[in-house]
Amino acid sequence: MPIALITGASAGLGAEFAHQLAARGADLILVARGVDALEALAAELRGTYGVSADVIAADLSVEADVEIVAARLRDVRNPVDLLVNNAGFGLPLQFADNDIDAEVRHLRVHVEASMRLMHAALQTMRGRGGRIINVASVAGFISRSTYSACKSWLIGFSRWANAEYARDNVTVTAVCPGFTHTTFHERMGLARGEEGIPGILWLNAEDVVREGLRDAARGRAVSVPSLRYKVVVALTGILPRSLTSGVARRGRV
Repeated sequence: MPIALITGASAGLGAEFAHQLAARGADLILVARGVDALEALAAELRGTYGVSADVIAADLSVEADVEIVAARLRDVRNPVDLLVNNAGFGLPLQFADNDIDAEVRHLRVHVEASMRLMHAALQTMRGRGGRIINVASVAGFISRSTYSACKSWLIGFSRWANAEYARDNVTVTAVCPGFTHTTFHERMGLARGEEGIPGILWLNAEDVVREGLRDAARGRAVSVPSLRYKVVVALTGILPRSLTSGVARRGRV
């Protein structure tokens, strides 16, 4: 059975990746901060799909915890076939109004942890083959604060790595959803609808993950789920940055 390691697996897109991969027969390693939620999800997946589901409780803003996960990815005796870098969180205020320590944790989780875990995964994937999925965002195509900057880095690095390691039979895909119905916004203290975004722009987690897995299987460097967001991304390439960044202030993608 293939083995998939998913960070931020206890809720949202991470939990949806876990369900869809388990339904395909993959054994799982679930990573998140809250061990109770992870254990509950692991038990559900074992019972529903008959797969193995191990749990690693780790805070990816802490270097020692990142190293625990990286060590599992470097294990050549039981190698991981798919890494899903999904862990992340948003900040409720503009950059200058947020606590700087919170901004640093935000950067560590989205960029540093993802980079370290990719590096670890490549130690066992090169030559043998494997897939890496980095959950980015449509926000990565728009100039807006540190969240957009982090996601832009993930997209650019994924594009480079997908081309660089194709010779080693490793694909790297940045999945870039738009607004998606998960607990992401609630964890920032925002009620559904508070972002002021029209209903037509909201996506379902099931569709985002399904399309992301499909594009990863096809070896695509960037996956933008849904036609509506493909159009949005295309427009960001031709519209003035002052306009797109102004629109982006209305909500958090």
